[in-house]
Amino acid sequence: GFAGKVGWGFGLSALLIAFGNAIIGTYMAWKVLGYRTREITSRLNVLTMPSFLEVRFDSTPMKVFACLIIFIFFIPYSASVFMGLSYLFESIFNIPYIAALLFMTIIAALYLVLGGYRAISMIDFVQGLIMLTGIVLMVYFVSGHRVVDGFANAYRSLMSISPDYIYPGNWKAWIALTSVIILTSLGTWGLPQMVQKFYGIRSTAVIYQATIVSTIFALIITTGAYYVGSLSHLFFDELPKFNGQATPDLIMPNIISQTLPELVAVLILVLVLSASMSTLSSLVLVSSSSVSIDLIKGALFPELNPRVVIKIMRILCVVFIGLSLWIALRPPDVILTLMSLSWGTVAGAFLAPYIFGLFWPRTTRAGAWAGMITGLIVSLGGYAVLVVKPAFISQATMNLLYSWGTPFFGSLAMIIPLIVVPAVSLITRQYPESHLLKIYASDRQLN
Repeated sequence: GFAGKVGWGFGLSALLIAFGNAIIGTYMAWKVLGYRTREITSRLNVLTMPSFLEVRFDSTPMKVFACLIIFIFFIPYSASVFMGLSYLFESIFNIPYIAALLFMTIIAALYLVLGGYRAISMIDFVQGLIMLTGIVLMVYFVSGHRVVDGFANAYRSLMSISPDYIYPGNWKAWIALTSVIILTSLGTWGLPQMVQKFYGIRSTAVIYQATIVSTIFALIITTGAYYVGSLSHLFFDELPKFNGQATPDLIMPNIISQTLPELVAVLILVLVLSASMSTLSSLVLVSSSSVSIDLIKGALFPELNPRVVIKIMRILCVVFIGLSLWIALRPPDVILTLMSLSWGTVAGAFLAPYIFGLFWPRTTRAGAWAGMITGLIVSLGGYAVLVVKPAFISQATMNLLYSWGTPFFGSLAMIIPLIVVPAVSLITRQYPESHLLKIYASDRQLN
């Protein structure tokens, strides 16, 4: 759904998002954050974002606040994944949206509650192979379809429809495109489930290998998805409809059903299903563990029996999935809205405190709090403006904000705290050297 909506809006320019995801969101994330995250989290003996924030900034309330942010705002992200899967099932197998949604919810709940973390780790490699195979087949069949007839012909056809589908035609379009690039590329630097993979790094050699493999994988997957989405205007004169309403989330499912042989379409469904299950697993387990381990056991009841903690975590998994289902049954206009709200809010709250907390000893507790709150206000405030349509904002300005949508506010929620955190830290009380030595280990790193 996301690639279809973006491809419909930007055409071939959407490929710039793929490059941003691969270079900034994957390669640079590993190069900049990988070793440093592993070094400091290992020294501090922390395994989650909330725990890191608690120890780095010596603040249990910050840990509690972080846990609540993760659990609450990962729910709409999870709902967007359920929506995308259900639309795809409906398009390929003609299964009603609600029936597909209920089916996927049950599968996800069983997958997580019965399998847990082991269910994720044991099949990640197989999922990766399925995803690579599926995306290559999808690009091959879509490009070879008579409507597309190869990249060169697709380029000419899109140019004849509108040059805007080749490159952004004005500054407004460039801002919209840049917002999505920042949201989906820089945003990964501050998402707990993304940075958590750095905690298990064993050596610098592993970092190098993981950087190369992850970047190539991301480049292939994102380029393939955005390329197919960018061709959407060749297949549709207007957006597909769901219950009489234009629904960009149906673009990709409809393209797949129109262009791919049934057997390949089923394989693509398995591709999306495997990727979605991996995403859902990360979201649900990070969210439920942040509450059960970091909040309930870590902050409220330290003596709680580990078996009880596991039971609580499984219950929270079911609650999380149930709330995601509730949102997906009453979906907003597009998946992009849910993803942007979730990514913008969570990454906006964590990105700046996390990066400055890793690299800059002068970062203060007040600076970190200011960054987290600023990210929340910008993301949620922007979404509120789009929903409430306040009278003091002119219609022309509202139309412009609508054209940029939630990705614009999500990207601002990440960028502004990068200014707020150091600014507030410079004018607020510094930590004693004893605390900084515990975090950074040597006087050399304190300079």
